[in-house]
Amino acid sequence: MHIRKRVLITGGAGFLGSHLCERLIEQGCDVICVDNLYTGSKRNIVQLLPNPYFELYRLDITFPLFIEVDEIYNLACPASPIHYQNDPVQTTKVNVHGSINMLGLAKRLKIKILQASTSEVYGDPTEHPQSESYRGNVNCIGPRSCYDEGKRCAETLFFDYYRQHNLMIKVARIFNTYGPRMHLNDGRVVSNFVVQALKGNPITVFGDGKQTRSFCYVDDLIIGLIQLFNSPDDVTGPINLGNPSEFTILELADKIIAMTGSTSEIIFKSLPEDDPRQRRPDITIARKVLDWNPKVPLDEGLEKTIAYFDKLLSSPLG
Repeated sequence: MHIRKRVLITGGAGFLGSHLCERLIEQGCDVICVDNLYTGSKRNIVQLLPNPYFELYRLDITFPLFIEVDEIYNLACPASPIHYQNDPVQTTKVNVHGSINMLGLAKRLKIKILQASTSEVYGDPTEHPQSESYRGNVNCIGPRSCYDEGKRCAETLFFDYYRQHNLMIKVARIFNTYGPRMHLNDGRVVSNFVVQALKGNPITVFGDGKQTRSFCYVDDLIIGLIQLFNSPDDVTGPINLGNPSEFTILELADKIIAMTGSTSEIIFKSLPEDDPRQRRPDITIARKVLDWNPKVPLDEGLEKTIAYFDKLLSSPLG
């Protein structure tokens, strides 16, 4: 008889979390989704709510959680500048207090826990592409630092629990991910451009548009997270997960205008403070240790993302 693992996913109603919930249920797990629905949405998990192997707890992880589970994926945190800068103190709290609460739970239960960290720990990088050994170039008092430093402190906590309490940890540094279920008003470049193009509004490019990003389709990223979680115990990370194909922001804008058949014009605005000029993961370790390589090309991923937003915008609740 198959005994289902009980997996706790914090931030499970968010963009990445909802896809992870789905994938783990498909793999035969019993999933407990914890989300305060600050940036997550019931819309992302509505198809899972009737499933007997799925539970939603509406809870903020800055408060302790007492529950019995077998594994933890800690994804809770607003991930776009608009959302994490809206309440910067709470952003730091969810990264620090939230991580302490989840690590404490993992310690009590003697179970493995994964931290969804971010490429933002590298700040505005002086090394390109960014490898895991690079220590970053982060402004610790800027408007983005609640997220950047919050995630850096969370990594510190994970490795201190690993060293001090022999806790089994996994740390993934996630680079720009996109796909269906991104927040409509996310402020992130893919969702911004797609929504602006579909509405026929001007496409807003910050700076000169020559800054680069690497875009990983959500399905590839979720596979990477699960493969990292299931890797041998001595593989703690941090491990970069992202697509090393690099595009300028202007290239992305042109591509989305062409793919949507939009009449939108491109307008330029000043670059936000501490906005990174370059972002591209070195995924040598992920390839070697996890046998993971992103497979979905940008055009294919954008097609699915555009279809999702097109449907969302045309729905009465959009």
